[in-house]
This record gives sequence, C-alpha cells and structure tokens, in this order.
Amino acid sequence: MNATSTADQGAAAKRARERLDPAVLKLVVVLLTGAIPSLLDTSIVNVAVDTIGRDLHASVSTIQWVITGYLLSFAMVIPLSGWALARFGGRAVWTFSLGLFLAGSVACGAAWSIGSLIAFRVVQGIGGGLLAPLIITLLVQAAGGSHMGRLMAAVSLPVVVVPIFGPVVAGLIISNISWRWIFYVNVPMCLVGLVLAWRRLPTSRPQGGASRIDLVGLVLLPPALLALLYGLAEVSGDGGFGHRGVIIPLAIGAVLLLAYCAHALRTPVTPMVDLRLFRARAFTGATTLLFLAGLSIYGGMLLLPLYFQQARHDTALAAGLLMVPQGLGSLAPRTLAGKLTDKIGPRLVALAGIVLAAAGTVPFALAGLDTSYWLLGAALVVRGAGLGTATIAVMTGAFQGLSQEQVPHASSVTRIVQYVGGSFGAAVLVAVILDRQAVAHAAAGAAGLATAYAHTFWWCTGFTALALISALLLSGRPKPAEAASTPGSAH
Repeated sequence: MNATSTADQGAAAKRARERLDPAVLKLVVVLLTGAIPSLLDTSIVNVAVDTIGRDLHASVSTIQWVITGYLLSFAMVIPLSGWALARFGGRAVWTFSLGLFLAGSVACGAAWSIGSLIAFRVVQGIGGGLLAPLIITLLVQAAGGSHMGRLMAAVSLPVVVVPIFGPVVAGLIISNISWRWIFYVNVPMCLVGLVLAWRRLPTSRPQGGASRIDLVGLVLLPPALLALLYGLAEVSGDGGFGHRGVIIPLAIGAVLLLAYCAHALRTPVTPMVDLRLFRARAFTGATTLLFLAGLSIYGGMLLLPLYFQQARHDTALAAGLLMVPQGLGSLAPRTLAGKLTDKIGPRLVALAGIVLAAAGTVPFALAGLDTSYWLLGAALVVRGAGLGTATIAVMTGAFQGLSQEQVPHASSVTRIVQYVGGSFGAAVLVAVILDRQAVAHAAAGAAGLATAYAHTFWWCTGFTALALISALLLSGRPKPAEAASTPGSAH
C-alpha cells in the first residue's frame, strides 16, 4: 500500500514537473492574440488581390507590390527586433509593434489609391516584422529554457493553422462585404492584443549593452533590394530588359548590393545579414534553398488565387476554399518530417520535399480550362506537403556547422532570406512572367490567359526544381553526438 502510494505521489510529482507554468501559458495566450492578425495577413490578402486591382484600376504588375512591399519591409526590420528589445524592453517593443501594425491595417482599409495602399502595407510589414521574432524571444525568457518542446509546439501550431483559413476568411469578406474589411478585421484582434499586453505582459527593464544597429547596412541593403525588385517589375513593360526603366534600377540595386557586401565583410558591428555565416556549406545551401522556397511559397500564394479567379472565373470565396488543400498538405508531414530529419539528416528529407513540391505544381502547368478541381486539389495537397517537408528539413540543417554564438543571428538571417525570397517570388512570377505571357497570348482570349498561367506555373516548377542543387549542400546522416546537440533539432 505504501509502495503504491509512493508511486502515485511520484507520478503526480512528475506530472507537475512536466506541466507548463500557468504564467507562461498566460503569456502564450497574450502573445498569440497579438500575433494572429499578422499571421492571418500573410495569406488573407492574396485572395483579395484580383478584386483590389479592379477596384483601384491597377494592373497585375502594380498590384503585386501590395504583397512585395509587405514582405520586403517585414524582412528588413527583423534584425532591429533584438536591438529594440534590449534597448527598450519587451512590453514597450511589443505594444509599439502591435500598435504600428494596427495603424497600418486601418490605413490600408481606408486607402484611396494603389500607391497609398502599397505605402500603408509597408507600415503593416514593419509592425509585423518587429513582432515575429519577439514571440519566441519573450517566451524563452519567461520559460527559462524548460519545456521548450511543448512550448514551441503550442506556439507553432497557430503559425501553421491560421494561414490555412486566411484565404477562406478573405473569400467570405470579399463575397459579402468589401475588400477593405480584410484589413479592418485586424482591428478588434489588435485592440484585444494591446489590452492583454498592457495588463499581462511583465514590465521588463531595458538591458544594458544593447548591440549597435548596423546603420550603414540599413541604408544600403533595403534600397538595394527595392531597386532590384522595381527593375524586375518594370520588365513587364514594352521594352523588356532593354528599357532604361529596367536597366537603371537594376544597376543601382546591383551597386548598392555590392556596397553592402563590402561593408558587411568589414564592419565591426553585427551586420544586418552577416555574410561570414555563409562560410558554412550547410548554411549556404539552406539559405539558398529558403530563398527559392520563399519564392515558390509566397509567389505561389499570390499566383494560385489569381489563377482560380482570372483563368477559371471562380469567385473569391471559391478561390479561398480551393487554397485550403495546400495548407492542409503543409500541416500533414510536420511530425514525420521532423523525425526523419533527425534520423537520416536534412539532405534526403529536403530533396524528397522539393520533388513533392515540384510534382504538385506540374498539374497546374498542364491544366486546361476544364481540368478537374479534384485533381488540382490533390495536387495542392502534394505541393503543400512538399513545401512543408522541405522547410522543416532546411530550418533544421541551416544551423549545422555553426557555433552557438552564431545561431541567434543565423536564425534571423534565415527569416530574412525567406521573406526576401517571397518578395522576389511575387515580383518575378506575377509582374514579370505572368504579365508578359498574358500580353503575348492576349489575342487568344480566355484560352490565351490559361496558356499564360500554364507557362508561369512551368517557371514556378523550374524555380522549385532549382532548389535541388542547393539541397545537395545540406548535411547527410547526422552523427549520434550531432543529432543530440544540433541547434534547432527539436520539433
């Protein structure tokens, strides 16, 4: 009897030790409430692009800046998040960032032209880019490094699930109210998030010794990427690559990018993107693959709803529902991909994911006006599973070969590269390839537009397949010691 009682007490004590601290759980609720609008925004706007373009009289090559501007500004402020946290404290930075995202959302809903909408989307992106890294940082600080596996599982589930329903929410809003409410819907959630943050987030004092901002990098890198993207977007005009509206911005962007590279290799402060990290072969392969994955993921997220609405003449709600299979596909392999990556290494898992993603894109390149929606839905499940599998493997393999001191900055760089890849994906796939293909096949009417989309999906497949080369740089089967100690190996 005593032995049984002792065993029960031991089991109860073990459950108590394994239970997450209630204070940490409350913090999870507070942070996720504030983060959900930003998570939703990564997918909700894509379905509305066609409607916004018609309402504001903007071409496809112009309207893509609604996505590109958001992703680029999101990426460029990520390095500032850690500095701001150390300089001003967690609660101050969180409430400022969420407030900025709220202001940007209200302004986007009230936008009077395509130019004003793009500018306000940049404001939204700055707020969202500051919020994203803070979630993990504040939770790790509060948990003190304990129960990190379950903590990350609790945080990462909404990150995966919320964007699945974003297109459906967008479709419902556009079909029943107005596209402006895809931005106004953020207002109540942001207000609740601000109230909870004000009442529940612990006040943290600014930390001493905050790292210096790379001001020179901040002046060089964002304008370089912006100039390159602008030049690429202008390729859709009559002059192609030979037009001065293309050559001049591309030249300016290239010069600024070279200047940034020279600065990043010499500066004594930590640069926005530390090029010295690329000395590790696995990190080089992972970041290149993440760029291409970002291009395929975010470029595809914009391209697919446009395809359903413009080529197949589906409603916004139908387009949103048709995007759900890809989200469900990306959710399905999470556990298996993580276990396989730990067991056989990231290289083979990433290669398998890329092959699946390419296979799921090919049916859209071959599709006609009467291709079965069941076939396209199944293809999206395969595409989502492939992209999800590859991303998990790459995010694990990116940190192999790096020192513990390099891991935090490497984590920031991987996020930046993925979102920059997404901004290039929107510009290249939609503004350059699709727009030029649509002009070339305009005489054929509806069939010509379908052909334009088919050619664009072949390019999307090619970009996905190109990632196979980068995946070969990832590590193979891990050694037992490495499997236990590799940063980022927990899933």
